[in-house]
Amino acid sequence: MTTIHKPIPIPDEQSAPFFEGARRGELMLLRCWECGTFMWPGAPFATSIRTRCINCFAGNLEWAPSAGLGALFTYALMHQVFDPAFADEVPYNVSIVELDEGARVTTNIVDCPNGELHIGMPVQALFVDAGDGIVIPKFRRRASQE
Repeated sequence: MTTIHKPIPIPDEQSAPFFEGARRGELMLLRCWECGTFMWPGAPFATSIRTRCINCFAGNLEWAPSAGLGALFTYALMHQVFDPAFADEVPYNVSIVELDEGARVTTNIVDCPNGELHIGMPVQALFVDAGDGIVIPKFRRRASQE
């Protein structure tokens, strides 16, 4: 029997602050020094991180912690197995959460049946051990309005 493992992101120099924050239980975003806009780092699980503000195009960005609170902006349910590593999770949701800071995050909503997902649902970040020392932020329904 072959064990199929899920892909695990490999942090690089640019994405290291994101993954270090996740290990501490902090959701790290990029923030523009010029206008204060918060941004999802782009593709933190790939090889590129944003280098310019999406609002004013300034190049002065810093890593800043998010409160990890937001609302479900939209979602799709995946019923087809595109990767054998995720076969046991079908159907699963691919969701976009709009954080209170304004950034939109592509993620999964966990600990909530897919049938109970609804646009505007208050959510909060949680951190999942993906193995090999990598922690990934996901989101769950907020138990109460915080």
